[in-house]
Amino acid sequence: MTDIVSPTSGVTVSKAPARRDIGIKRRYAAERRFQAYGIAAITFGLVFLFILLWTVIGKGYTAFQQTAVTLPIEFSEKTIDPNNKRATDPSVLIAANYPVLLRDAIVKQLNVNASSRPDVRDASAMLSKGAPIQLRDMVMADPSIIGKTVNVTVLADANVDSANKGQIDLSVDEKNRKVNDKQVGWMNELKASGALHKQFNTGLFVNGNSSRPEAAGLGVALIGSLYLMLIVLVLALPIGVAASIYLEEFAPKNKLTDLIEVNINNLAAVPSIVYGLLGLSVFINFIGLPRSASLVGGLVLTLMTLPTIIIATRAALRAVPPSIRAAALGLGASKMQMVFHHVLPLAMPGILTGTIIGLAHALGETAPLLLIGMVAFVANTPTTPLDPSTALPVQVYMWANEAERAFVERTSGAIIVLLLFLIVMNMGAILLRRRFERRW
Repeated sequence: MTDIVSPTSGVTVSKAPARRDIGIKRRYAAERRFQAYGIAAITFGLVFLFILLWTVIGKGYTAFQQTAVTLPIEFSEKTIDPNNKRATDPSVLIAANYPVLLRDAIVKQLNVNASSRPDVRDASAMLSKGAPIQLRDMVMADPSIIGKTVNVTVLADANVDSANKGQIDLSVDEKNRKVNDKQVGWMNELKASGALHKQFNTGLFVNGNSSRPEAAGLGVALIGSLYLMLIVLVLALPIGVAASIYLEEFAPKNKLTDLIEVNINNLAAVPSIVYGLLGLSVFINFIGLPRSASLVGGLVLTLMTLPTIIIATRAALRAVPPSIRAAALGLGASKMQMVFHHVLPLAMPGILTGTIIGLAHALGETAPLLLIGMVAFVANTPTTPLDPSTALPVQVYMWANEAERAFVERTSGAIIVLLLFLIVMNMGAILLRRRFERRW
């Protein structure tokens, strides 16, 4: 190392401190750059997350409100039961011409010229095509309303609903929109009188699927997803925990167990669509279980979730200090008692966290459910896991493929519901870990 002699004092100064200072400055600069890269990466991710949530919520929050029209409906006996046969033949109430009741009510409410067929047609088109079914159900439930006039709130047509929510540009030429100028005027007239209003869209959560956007709901998908999660929880949790306990605490360490561990880790990385193919070939084609059933979907998602639960459970068991095991065995406990009385309770927070995360992953899966037929159009609520049903992510997929404008908000609304379920499940996992976790 070369030293420097000061020309004024003649003192010899070493270069080492100067080089050391330069090295320290470089390390500090590298650390600051690394921190800046980390902050930039987090900011980048948060920006795109904000854009995603803003897009979904901006398009979907209106799905939780629905435009409805309150009309005085005259349940005319001449229209419903002109021959007075309902006492001997109740089927006449089912076959009655309920659309005429709605047509007469809206025409009277809007003071439309009944002899102008185009005006009558446009006025009737402002109401949902599912409204006659509502009237039929009212009459079937209470035939005494026949001959009376009752105020009934029915859903507006999807196009009127979209126009009322500002989703249709009414400034463009009426030839380029599905709501004409007369209907816009009538809509404003009904709004001014209070007959047309927005209400909470309970149908989004209780109705089944429908080709009419205003009547389409997530009821079947919610029940189907509930069945799926229950089946996965009942099957995957005990099987996964039992397999993990055996592999971690009882299985001998040899090539066979090493091979099993490698395959479990590989199964966790297998694309979910492969499990769908497995379920199609084994559970449907070979065993003969019904297509589109929640049971088949639950079995497929159980196979997909098992590796995740096994890996998480083994990690939780390994996190328990060996001193716990040694102390239990030293006090005379058997190996079974040591595992189930001491190790497993301490590992339970990690096991529950891994299970909930696995369930949340299964809840958001679409590809395997498409292959086993849960993409079918199901309007009736399933009563058992063997009935045809669908699931939330599949419903999102189906609505996203619809051409109707009103299904756009329905799709985003379904995504919001799915995200809320996932957020609640992940928050539950975090709270369970923080509540029961012990630090060693």
